[in-house]
Amino acid sequence: MRLSSFVIAVAALAIGLSAQAHAQAHEGAFRYKWIDSHGLAHYSDSLTDDAIKSGYDVVNDQGMVISHVHKLLSPTERAAAQKQAEQQAAQERAEQQRARDDIQMLNAYPDEDSFKAEQQGELDNLDQQINTTKINLRSQEKALADLLARAADVEHTKESVPKFLSDSIAKQRNVVANQRDVLLRQQADRDATVQQQQQQLQHYRDLKAAQKDDRGY
Repeated sequence: MRLSSFVIAVAALAIGLSAQAHAQAHEGAFRYKWIDSHGLAHYSDSLTDDAIKSGYDVVNDQGMVISHVHKLLSPTERAAAQKQAEQQAAQERAEQQRARDDIQMLNAYPDEDSFKAEQQGELDNLDQQINTTKINLRSQEKALADLLARAADVEHTKESVPKFLSDSIAKQRNVVANQRDVLLRQQADRDATVQQQQQQLQHYRDLKAAQKDDRGY
C-alpha cells in the first residue's frame, strides 16, 4: 500500500515536471521578426533596439505571426498618423451617410416619374424667384430712368442738377446694379441646379437598376 502511494507520487511529480518543461519550451519557441530600413527580415529570441524602433511581429516556432507591435512614432509621425486616421474616419462616415441618403431617396421616390416631379418642383421655385427679381429690376430701372429724365430737364434749363437729385441717381444706380447681380446669381444657380439634377437622376437610375438586379426582377 505504501509502495503504491509512492509510485503515484513519483508519477504525479514526473507529470508536473514534464508540463513545466513543455511550457518553458513552448514559451521559448516564440521569437521576434522585424524588417529593417533596407527591407531585410530579421529574427531574434529577444527584442533589440532596432526591432522596437522598426516595429515587429511575434511569431511561433512554425513562423506564424501571433501579434504585431507597431514601431515607436515621433511626435510628428504620431500627428500625421492621427490626421490620417481622422481623415479615414471622416471618409467612412461620409460613405455611410451617402448610403443612408440613397436608401432614403429610394424609399421617397418609388419610380422615376416621382423623382422627376420633385426635381421640376425645385426648378419651378427657382424660376419663380428669377421672375420676381426681373419684375423688381424693371421697376428699379424705371425709377432710375425717371430720375435721369428729371436731371435732363434741369440741365435743359441751363441750371445745375441739385445735389439731392444727383445723390438719388447715384443711389438708384447702385440699387439697379445690385438687382442685376442678384439676377445673374439666380440664373447661374439655376444652371448649376440643372446640371446637378442630371447627375442625381443618373445616380437614381443606377440605384434602381442595382435594386432590380438584387431582387432578380
